Amino acid sequence: MTISLKLRAGVAAISAAACLAFSASSALSADLVISNWDGYMAKDIAETFKAATGLEIEVVNHATNEEIMGKLMASGGKGYDVVFVSSPFAEILNGQGLAEPLDKAAIPNLANLYPEAAALAYDPGNAYSVPYTWGTTGLCYRSDLVKTPVDSWNALLTPDAALEGKTTMLATDRWLMAAGLLSLGYSVNEKDPAKIDAAKNKLIEAKKTLLAYDDTTFYSKLVSGEAQLVQAWDGWCNYGITENKDIKFVVPKEGSDLWVDTIVVMKSSEKKDAAMKFINYILDAKNHAWAAQNILYNVPNKPAMESLDPALAKQYPTMGLPAADLVKYELLRDLGGSMKDYSKAVSEIKAAN
Repeated sequence: MTISLKLRAGVAAISAAACLAFSASSALSADLVISNWDGYMAKDIAETFKAATGLEIEVVNHATNEEIMGKLMASGGKGYDVVFVSSPFAEILNGQGLAEPLDKAAIPNLANLYPEAAALAYDPGNAYSVPYTWGTTGLCYRSDLVKTPVDSWNALLTPDAALEGKTTMLATDRWLMAAGLLSLGYSVNEKDPAKIDAAKNKLIEAKKTLLAYDDTTFYSKLVSGEAQLVQAWDGWCNYGITENKDIKFVVPKEGSDLWVDTIVVMKSSEKKDAAMKFINYILDAKNHAWAAQNILYNVPNKPAMESLDPALAKQYPTMGLPAADLVKYELLRDLGGSMKDYSKAVSEIKAAN
Protein backbone atom coordinates (compact mmCIF):
# COMPACT_ATOMS: atom_id res chain seq x y z
CA MET A 1 0.00 0.00 0.00
CA THR A 2 1.28 3.43 -0.89
CA ILE A 3 0.79 5.89 1.97
CA SER A 4 0.65 9.59 1.26
CA LEU A 5 1.52 11.71 4.27
CA LYS A 6 -0.48 14.78 5.09
CA LEU A 7 2.05 17.34 6.26
CA ARG A 8 -0.22 18.82 8.89
CA ALA A 9 2.29 20.56 11.09
CA GLY A 10 4.83 22.48 9.11
CA VAL A 11 8.08 20.55 9.37
CA ALA A 12 7.30 19.54 5.83
CA ALA A 13 9.77 18.50 3.19
CA ILE A 14 8.28 20.92 0.73
CA SER A 15 10.31 23.83 -0.52
CA ALA A 16 8.87 27.29 -0.73
CA ALA A 17 9.22 27.03 -4.47
CA ALA A 18 7.07 23.91 -4.52
CA CYS A 19 4.40 25.59 -2.42
CA LEU A 20 4.22 28.36 -4.99
CA ALA A 21 4.78 26.16 -8.01
CA PHE A 22 2.30 27.64 -10.35
CA SER A 23 2.80 30.61 -12.62
CA ALA A 24 0.34 33.41 -13.16
CA SER A 25 -0.25 32.16 -16.69
CA SER A 26 -0.97 28.57 -15.61
CA ALA A 27 -3.30 29.78 -12.87
CA LEU A 28 -5.18 31.91 -15.35
CA SER A 29 -5.44 29.03 -17.83
CA ALA A 30 -6.80 26.60 -15.24
CA ASP A 31 -10.51 26.39 -14.54
CA LEU A 32 -9.76 26.04 -10.82
CA VAL A 33 -6.85 26.76 -8.49
CA ILE A 34 -6.94 24.46 -5.46
CA SER A 35 -4.73 24.62 -2.37
CA ASN A 36 -4.26 21.44 -0.38
CA TRP A 37 -1.70 19.60 1.73
CA ASP A 38 0.84 17.59 -0.23
CA GLY A 39 -0.31 14.04 -0.87
CA TYR A 40 -3.86 14.69 0.35
CA MET A 41 -5.46 13.89 -3.01
CA ALA A 42 -4.65 11.34 -5.69
CA LYS A 43 -1.65 12.34 -7.77
CA ASP A 44 -3.67 12.01 -10.96
CA ILE A 45 -6.58 14.13 -9.69
CA ALA A 46 -6.09 16.75 -12.41
CA GLU A 47 -6.25 14.14 -15.15
CA THR A 48 -9.22 12.22 -13.79
CA PHE A 49 -11.20 15.37 -12.99
CA LYS A 50 -10.62 16.69 -16.50
CA ALA A 51 -11.67 13.37 -18.01
CA ALA A 52 -14.88 13.45 -15.96
CA THR A 53 -15.78 17.13 -16.37
CA GLY A 54 -13.60 18.67 -19.08
CA LEU A 55 -12.29 21.16 -16.49
CA GLU A 56 -8.63 21.81 -15.74
CA ILE A 57 -7.33 22.30 -12.22
CA GLU A 58 -4.07 23.65 -10.83
CA VAL A 59 -3.10 22.25 -7.41
CA VAL A 60 -0.92 24.31 -5.07
CA ASN A 61 0.47 22.71 -1.92
CA HIS A 62 0.44 24.34 1.48
CA ALA A 63 2.34 22.85 4.40
CA THR A 64 0.18 24.21 7.23
CA ASN A 65 -3.19 25.76 7.92
CA GLU A 66 -1.37 28.88 9.06
CA GLU A 67 0.49 29.20 5.77
CA ILE A 68 -2.58 29.17 3.55
CA MET A 69 -4.60 31.29 5.98
CA GLY A 70 -1.91 33.97 5.90
CA LYS A 71 -2.17 34.12 2.12
CA LEU A 72 -5.97 34.14 2.13
CA MET A 73 -6.19 36.89 4.72
CA ALA A 74 -3.63 39.01 2.90
CA SER A 75 -5.39 38.68 -0.46
CA GLY A 76 -9.02 38.56 0.66
CA GLY A 77 -9.08 35.03 -0.72
CA LYS A 78 -8.10 36.05 -4.24
CA GLY A 79 -5.92 33.67 -6.23
CA TYR A 80 -7.61 30.52 -4.97
CA ASP A 81 -10.94 28.91 -5.81
CA VAL A 82 -10.99 25.95 -3.42
CA VAL A 83 -8.97 25.44 -0.24
CA PHE A 84 -8.55 22.53 2.14
CA VAL A 85 -8.27 23.71 5.76
CA SER A 86 -9.02 22.28 9.20
CA SER A 87 -12.40 23.11 10.71
CA PRO A 88 -11.39 25.99 13.04
CA PHE A 89 -9.87 27.73 10.04
CA ALA A 90 -12.94 27.11 7.90
CA GLU A 91 -14.90 28.70 10.72
CA ILE A 92 -12.60 31.74 10.59
CA LEU A 93 -12.94 32.04 6.81
CA ASN A 94 -16.70 32.06 7.15
CA GLY A 95 -16.59 34.56 9.97
CA GLN A 96 -14.44 36.87 7.85
CA GLY A 97 -16.88 36.64 4.94
CA LEU A 98 -14.38 34.80 2.74
CA ALA A 99 -16.26 31.50 2.35
CA GLU A 100 -18.87 31.02 -0.35
CA PRO A 101 -22.16 29.34 0.66
CA LEU A 102 -22.38 25.94 -0.99
CA ASP A 103 -24.74 25.48 -3.92
CA LYS A 104 -26.18 22.19 -2.72
CA ALA A 105 -28.18 21.64 -5.89
CA ALA A 106 -24.85 21.42 -7.71
CA ILE A 107 -23.44 18.91 -5.18
CA PRO A 108 -25.81 15.92 -5.17
CA ASN A 109 -23.06 13.74 -3.68
CA LEU A 110 -23.51 15.57 -0.40
CA ALA A 111 -26.06 12.81 0.15
CA ASN A 112 -23.11 10.43 0.62
CA LEU A 113 -22.11 12.09 3.89
CA TYR A 114 -22.97 10.45 7.18
CA PRO A 115 -25.79 12.34 8.96
CA GLU A 116 -23.26 13.16 11.70
CA ALA A 117 -21.09 14.94 9.13
CA ALA A 118 -23.95 17.27 8.30
CA ALA A 119 -24.48 18.17 11.96
CA LEU A 120 -21.03 19.43 12.99
CA ALA A 121 -21.32 22.39 15.33
CA TYR A 122 -18.99 24.73 13.45
CA ASP A 123 -21.11 24.43 10.27
CA PRO A 124 -24.49 22.76 10.84
CA GLY A 125 -25.95 21.58 7.56
CA ASN A 126 -22.68 22.11 5.66
CA ALA A 127 -23.61 25.65 4.73
CA TYR A 128 -20.12 26.70 3.66
CA SER A 129 -17.80 23.70 4.04
CA VAL A 130 -17.61 20.00 3.30
CA PRO A 131 -15.77 17.62 5.63
CA TYR A 132 -13.09 15.68 3.73
CA THR A 133 -11.44 13.61 6.47
CA TRP A 134 -11.98 13.33 10.21
CA GLY A 135 -10.43 11.60 13.16
CA THR A 136 -9.05 11.98 16.62
CA THR A 137 -5.80 12.27 18.55
CA GLY A 138 -4.46 9.89 21.15
CA LEU A 139 -1.53 7.83 22.30
CA CYS A 140 0.45 5.65 19.92
CA TYR A 141 2.83 3.21 21.55
CA ARG A 142 4.95 0.10 21.28
CA SER A 143 2.92 -2.53 23.06
CA ASP A 144 5.93 -4.86 23.14
CA LEU A 145 8.09 -2.30 24.94
CA VAL A 146 5.73 -0.32 27.19
CA LYS A 147 5.03 -2.36 30.33
CA THR A 148 2.68 0.03 32.14
CA PRO A 149 -0.96 0.82 31.29
CA VAL A 150 -1.50 3.33 28.49
CA ASP A 151 -5.00 4.65 29.12
CA SER A 152 -4.52 8.24 30.26
CA TRP A 153 -2.92 11.45 29.03
CA ASN A 154 -0.92 11.27 32.24
CA ALA A 155 0.88 8.19 30.94
CA LEU A 156 2.52 10.65 28.56
CA LEU A 157 2.68 13.78 30.72
CA THR A 158 3.91 12.13 33.92
CA PRO A 159 5.51 8.97 32.57
CA ASP A 160 7.09 6.17 34.56
CA ALA A 161 10.87 6.41 34.88
CA ALA A 162 11.34 3.71 32.24
CA LEU A 163 9.63 5.93 29.65
CA GLU A 164 11.47 9.18 30.37
CA GLY A 165 13.31 10.34 27.26
CA LYS A 166 11.29 7.95 25.12
CA THR A 167 8.15 10.03 24.50
CA THR A 168 7.18 12.72 22.01
CA MET A 169 4.38 15.27 21.79
CA LEU A 170 2.85 17.20 18.93
CA ALA A 171 4.28 20.69 18.58
CA THR A 172 1.27 22.37 16.99
CA ASP A 173 -0.46 24.75 19.44
CA ARG A 174 -3.95 23.23 19.53
CA TRP A 175 -2.84 19.63 19.98
CA LEU A 176 -0.04 20.28 22.42
CA MET A 177 -2.38 22.32 24.61
CA ALA A 178 -5.18 19.78 24.21
CA ALA A 179 -3.12 17.08 25.93
CA GLY A 180 -2.50 19.33 28.93
CA LEU A 181 -6.07 20.58 29.10
CA LEU A 182 -7.63 17.14 28.81
CA SER A 183 -5.33 15.70 31.46
CA LEU A 184 -6.78 18.26 33.87
CA GLY A 185 -10.38 17.59 32.87
CA TYR A 186 -10.72 20.76 30.79
CA SER A 187 -12.10 21.38 27.30
CA VAL A 188 -9.89 21.31 24.20
CA ASN A 189 -11.52 24.68 23.45
CA GLU A 190 -10.89 26.10 26.93
CA LYS A 191 -10.86 29.91 27.10
CA ASP A 192 -10.40 30.46 30.84
CA PRO A 193 -6.90 32.02 31.24
CA ALA A 194 -6.38 30.33 34.61
CA LYS A 195 -7.07 26.88 33.15
CA ILE A 196 -4.87 27.59 30.12
CA ASP A 197 -2.11 28.59 32.55
CA ALA A 198 -2.57 25.41 34.57
CA ALA A 199 -2.24 23.30 31.42
CA LYS A 200 0.83 25.29 30.42
CA ASN A 201 2.51 24.60 33.75
CA LYS A 202 1.78 20.89 33.50
CA LEU A 203 3.21 20.79 29.97
CA ILE A 204 6.36 22.59 31.12
CA GLU A 205 6.89 19.83 33.67
CA ALA A 206 6.18 17.19 31.03
CA LYS A 207 8.78 18.73 28.72
CA LYS A 208 11.53 17.54 31.08
CA THR A 209 10.64 13.93 30.27
CA LEU A 210 10.32 14.26 26.49
CA LEU A 211 12.56 13.00 23.74
CA ALA A 212 11.19 15.67 21.40
CA TYR A 213 8.30 17.67 20.07
CA ASP A 214 7.60 15.99 16.76
CA ASP A 215 4.76 16.39 14.28
CA THR A 216 6.09 14.44 11.32
CA THR A 217 8.53 11.65 12.23
CA PHE A 218 7.17 10.38 15.56
CA TYR A 219 5.85 7.17 14.04
CA SER A 220 9.29 6.44 12.58
CA LYS A 221 10.77 6.89 16.05
CA LEU A 222 8.30 4.29 17.30
CA VAL A 223 9.25 1.88 14.55
CA SER A 224 12.96 2.21 15.36
CA GLY A 225 12.34 2.03 19.11
CA GLU A 226 13.89 5.44 19.74
CA ALA A 227 10.48 6.42 21.12
CA GLN A 228 8.05 4.11 22.85
CA LEU A 229 5.01 6.33 23.53
CA VAL A 230 3.92 9.35 21.47
CA GLN A 231 1.01 11.73 21.02
CA ALA A 232 -0.37 11.07 17.55
CA TRP A 233 -3.16 11.68 15.11
CA ASP A 234 -4.91 8.38 14.49
CA GLY A 235 -3.98 8.15 10.82
CA TRP A 236 -0.33 8.86 11.49
CA CYS A 237 -0.22 6.10 14.09
CA ASN A 238 -1.48 3.86 11.31
CA TYR A 239 1.67 4.65 9.29
CA GLY A 240 3.67 3.14 12.13
CA ILE A 241 1.38 0.12 12.35
CA THR A 242 2.10 -0.50 8.66
CA GLU A 243 5.73 -1.14 9.60
CA ASN A 244 5.32 -2.74 13.03
CA LYS A 245 2.24 -4.63 14.17
CA ASP A 246 3.18 -4.11 17.83
CA ILE A 247 2.32 -0.41 17.53
CA LYS A 248 -1.11 0.35 19.00
CA PHE A 249 -3.36 3.41 19.27
CA VAL A 250 -5.61 4.35 22.17
CA VAL A 251 -7.80 7.33 22.99
CA PRO A 252 -7.14 8.23 26.66
CA LYS A 253 -9.93 7.85 29.18
CA GLU A 254 -10.08 11.65 29.68
CA GLY A 255 -11.20 11.98 26.06
CA SER A 256 -9.79 13.68 22.99
CA ASP A 257 -10.57 16.02 20.16
CA LEU A 258 -12.51 15.47 16.96
CA TRP A 259 -10.56 17.10 14.15
CA VAL A 260 -12.09 17.66 10.73
CA ASP A 261 -10.35 18.72 7.54
CA THR A 262 -12.69 20.55 5.21
CA ILE A 263 -13.13 21.85 1.69
CA VAL A 264 -14.13 25.51 1.30
CA VAL A 265 -14.95 27.54 -1.82
CA MET A 266 -13.65 31.09 -1.71
CA LYS A 267 -16.19 33.87 -2.11
CA SER A 268 -13.68 35.73 -4.28
CA SER A 269 -13.61 32.87 -6.81
CA GLU A 270 -14.91 33.69 -10.27
CA LYS A 271 -15.31 29.98 -10.99
CA LYS A 272 -17.81 28.92 -8.38
CA ASP A 273 -19.75 26.56 -10.67
CA ALA A 274 -16.55 24.66 -11.43
CA ALA A 275 -15.70 24.65 -7.71
CA MET A 276 -19.01 23.01 -6.85
CA LYS A 277 -18.37 20.38 -9.53
CA PHE A 278 -14.99 19.66 -7.98
CA ILE A 279 -16.54 19.11 -4.54
CA ASN A 280 -19.18 16.85 -6.05
CA TYR A 281 -16.40 14.88 -7.77
CA ILE A 282 -14.47 14.44 -4.53
CA LEU A 283 -17.63 13.25 -2.76
CA ASP A 284 -18.17 10.47 -5.29
CA ALA A 285 -17.80 7.32 -3.19
CA LYS A 286 -14.98 5.87 -5.30
CA ASN A 287 -13.00 9.10 -5.30
CA HIS A 288 -13.48 9.78 -1.59
CA ALA A 289 -12.50 6.21 -0.73
CA TRP A 290 -9.05 6.98 -2.13
CA ALA A 291 -8.35 9.19 0.90
CA ALA A 292 -9.24 6.44 3.35
CA GLN A 293 -7.23 3.83 1.48
CA ASN A 294 -4.12 5.95 1.02
CA ILE A 295 -4.03 8.45 3.88
CA LEU A 296 -5.46 5.94 6.38
CA TYR A 297 -7.88 8.47 7.81
CA ASN A 298 -11.59 7.95 8.12
CA VAL A 299 -13.68 9.88 5.62
CA PRO A 300 -17.21 11.07 6.46
CA ASN A 301 -18.63 9.43 3.34
CA LYS A 302 -20.86 6.43 4.13
CA PRO A 303 -20.71 4.55 0.80
CA ALA A 304 -16.97 5.29 0.52
CA MET A 305 -16.27 3.74 3.93
CA GLU A 306 -18.59 0.81 3.22
CA SER A 307 -16.65 0.08 0.02
CA LEU A 308 -13.36 -0.47 1.87
CA ASP A 309 -11.85 -3.92 2.20
CA PRO A 310 -12.73 -5.18 5.72
CA ALA A 311 -9.08 -6.18 6.08
CA LEU A 312 -8.22 -2.48 6.32
CA ALA A 313 -10.11 -2.04 9.61
CA LYS A 314 -8.65 -5.30 10.90
CA GLN A 315 -5.11 -4.05 10.33
CA TYR A 316 -5.90 -0.47 11.41
CA PRO A 317 -8.59 -0.55 14.12
CA THR A 318 -9.16 3.22 13.97
CA MET A 319 -10.48 2.74 10.43
CA GLY A 320 -13.39 0.74 11.85
CA LEU A 321 -14.56 3.45 14.25
CA PRO A 322 -18.25 4.21 13.55
CA ALA A 323 -19.14 7.81 12.76
CA ALA A 324 -21.47 7.90 15.76
CA ASP A 325 -18.56 7.02 18.06
CA LEU A 326 -16.12 9.42 16.41
CA VAL A 327 -18.36 12.44 16.89
CA LYS A 328 -18.54 11.80 20.64
CA TYR A 329 -15.12 13.45 20.91
CA GLU A 330 -14.91 17.21 21.35
CA LEU A 331 -14.91 19.14 18.10
CA LEU A 332 -12.07 21.62 17.69
CA ARG A 333 -13.52 25.13 17.36
CA ASP A 334 -12.25 28.59 16.51
CA LEU A 335 -10.96 30.10 19.75
CA GLY A 336 -11.32 33.71 18.67
CA GLY A 337 -9.24 36.04 20.81
CA SER A 338 -8.18 33.20 23.10
CA MET A 339 -5.95 31.78 20.37
CA LYS A 340 -3.31 34.32 21.35
CA ASP A 341 -3.36 32.86 24.87
CA TYR A 342 -2.66 29.39 23.43
CA SER A 343 0.15 30.71 21.25
CA LYS A 344 1.69 32.55 24.20
CA ALA A 345 1.44 29.47 26.41
CA VAL A 346 3.08 27.24 23.80
CA SER A 347 5.87 29.76 23.29
CA GLU A 348 6.53 29.72 27.03
CA ILE A 349 6.46 25.92 27.14
CA LYS A 350 8.99 25.61 24.34
CA ALA A 351 11.24 28.29 25.85
CA ALA A 352 11.23 26.68 29.31
CA ASN A 353 14.25 24.79 30.54
